[in-house]
Amino acid sequence: MNILHAILLGIIEGITEFLPVSSTGHLTIAEKLLGYPIDDVGVTAFTAIIQVGAVMATIIYFRKDIATIISAWVAGLFDSSKRSTFEYRYAWAIIIGSVPIAIIGLLFKDQIETTLRSLWFVAIALIAWSGVMWAADRYASQRRHETDVTWKDTLFIGVVQCLALIPGVSRSGATMSAGLFKGLDRVAVTKLSFFLSIPALTAATLLQVVSEYDNVSASVGWLPTIVATIVSFGVAYVVVAWLLKFVAKHDYSVFIIYRLVIGALLVVLLATGTITAT
Repeated sequence: MNILHAILLGIIEGITEFLPVSSTGHLTIAEKLLGYPIDDVGVTAFTAIIQVGAVMATIIYFRKDIATIISAWVAGLFDSSKRSTFEYRYAWAIIIGSVPIAIIGLLFKDQIETTLRSLWFVAIALIAWSGVMWAADRYASQRRHETDVTWKDTLFIGVVQCLALIPGVSRSGATMSAGLFKGLDRVAVTKLSFFLSIPALTAATLLQVVSEYDNVSASVGWLPTIVATIVSFGVAYVVVAWLLKFVAKHDYSVFIIYRLVIGALLVVLLATGTITAT
């Protein structure tokens, strides 16, 4: 991969990782248009690895919150009197909510990296999940706030998050929709989506680095991978700050419409043979 392509893909990852539009779906489409074999194990690993740039942006942006949550969790492990705090309960909620996607991701790793890389899956998922997002956005009560989050909420959200292993669904879109269905407000579910991304995407990155190191070296190359990761970090940091302000005053309509347009366009391109599915 040349460096200009790496920079472009890093920008796409940074913009789309936390927006409910599917970063993996967008990267898969972009990689295909740039001429890369999207079902190649090295390309698949590259797509997963550069997400850690966005994760690092989240960690740095929320560093004070994360430090408080971790401190409360550690304190609660050794002192039962400190287990009633919101931060302690929130930490366990994040941990529990991260378990389902780790299990499903490992069990179906091969299918995720091969069969589900088809652009038909991306197109259908973009369109189909838009309906779920619309229903969640339209009928959510939003009566519950961040301090009301429980492990039961995050377990449900974590299970729904597993659907995001299908490119086009969107991890953030899945977590936000599930959170809204549980009655949480948009800011609460958006922030929770950020926190749930940290263990999920970090684990996915480490797994790909360890298991596909040689494949990345032989195909994409590690220099482009590192460059794309750094670029995604910078762009994602800006997006995190913007998204929190945006959802405080707006619904998800703009994202839903965008998903439908991209999904429909992709269907047309595939149906007419303009591009192939893999």
